[in-house]
Amino acid sequence: MGWIDSSGYWLARLLLERGIAALFAVAFVAAYNQFPALLGERGLLPVPRLLAVTTFRDSPSLFHLHYSDRLLRALTLAGAAASVAIVAGAVDLLPVWAGILLWLTIWFLYLSIVNVGQTFYAFGWESILLEAGFLAAFLGPSSVATPLPVIYLVRWLLFRIEFGAGLIKMRGDPCWRDLTCLYYHHETQPMPGPLSWHFHRLPRPVHRAEVLANHFAQLVVPFGLFVPQPGAGIAGAVVVVTQLWLVASGNFSWLNWVTIVLALSCIGDGFAGIPDHAAAPAPLWFDAVVLAVLAVQAALSYWPVRNMLSRRQLMNFSFNRLHLVGTYGAFGSITRRRREVVIEGAHEPGPGKEPQWREYGFKGKPGDPARRPPQVAPYHLRLDWLMWFVPLSPAYAGAWFRRLLQRLLEGDRATLRLLADNPFPDRPPDLLRAQMYRYRFTTRAERRATGRWWERELEGTFVGPVTLTR
Repeated sequence: MGWIDSSGYWLARLLLERGIAALFAVAFVAAYNQFPALLGERGLLPVPRLLAVTTFRDSPSLFHLHYSDRLLRALTLAGAAASVAIVAGAVDLLPVWAGILLWLTIWFLYLSIVNVGQTFYAFGWESILLEAGFLAAFLGPSSVATPLPVIYLVRWLLFRIEFGAGLIKMRGDPCWRDLTCLYYHHETQPMPGPLSWHFHRLPRPVHRAEVLANHFAQLVVPFGLFVPQPGAGIAGAVVVVTQLWLVASGNFSWLNWVTIVLALSCIGDGFAGIPDHAAAPAPLWFDAVVLAVLAVQAALSYWPVRNMLSRRQLMNFSFNRLHLVGTYGAFGSITRRRREVVIEGAHEPGPGKEPQWREYGFKGKPGDPARRPPQVAPYHLRLDWLMWFVPLSPAYAGAWFRRLLQRLLEGDRATLRLLADNPFPDRPPDLLRAQMYRYRFTTRAERRATGRWWERELEGTFVGPVTLTR
């Protein structure tokens, strides 16, 4: 059927499949490295405790059959290997039905992780990646014509990411409306990157221009995703450029990269200047499956559309347990002051002596003022991100934070591997405390004089001192 099949999006399909699969590989590697310490059998929020009080219907996951850290690692390795195989072109070597099953296997493996990941997986880009992976299953191999409905469903996902983010900003913090949010955001974002200091020090008129460009890219450009070429290609290119600006200015896990990959669905072969790629019509059963996916997505879209039209718009929310069609948005409010919780340890001092406190270093979040913020994205440091939330409200420092302190007092190796620096390599500390600091980027003069990227000021004690017995 001509309106379903198209030979004009061979490149878009190629880039979508390879790009989405590459991001799944990153996600599985991050889970292999971090999940056991965060959520495993002795994790900060142990999955077995969640599984004891939930059912498969509550949170569809393979781990309802059985959970162990060994099984988790096996599934993440399998998911990463399958993702790399798709990047290498495995789908094009398989029958159409086998390619679909390979994608759905990857999707369900990662769904099994997300649905038991609790606070450490409560990020919008988890649902975005799952939704993208589900759609990628129905793009088919290069030997058959590209299914146009799936291309437009990918653009519909991209529309919800961009337009939802634009709406939540306009409805949220007034600094988005008076164009001043970026006076603060580069400094107070969850995880600044190597260039964030330089972005923060741009002139204020440039910051206001950044906000205006953001509003244009998120509130106007998304409607161009559905117009004929070259309009759709131009809209997709604008999304790519604005997302690359965000990639340069901070670390947002794979949020920007998955948005860039989805925007490539707008690049038609003609727009890219390549000839049409000859392909056979898809089997009739495949066309029927594509139409069924289109119908399901259309039905499920009622909830995100209603959410976008609502004055009480939710920022990131999945309306179904399979994470098929969600609503998205980011930074509806902006923090004006950056606070950081710094964890310190000490050995029990002798009589009449004060403890000699030493600081634990994290891999991504600010700590040592002299350390330049690192490049982390598209990798996701989950503990570091949760530590950013803690100063915003004590409620964020729930049971997982208390267990983090306990694991450090125990010298737990898995937990210590989540950190960049262990100041107690020989034996664990006897005492721990968490100090609250106010952080700000240095001025240009301070940077030249001291070499530091940050200045910090102690505001008080957040927790402690504590020991294993109290």
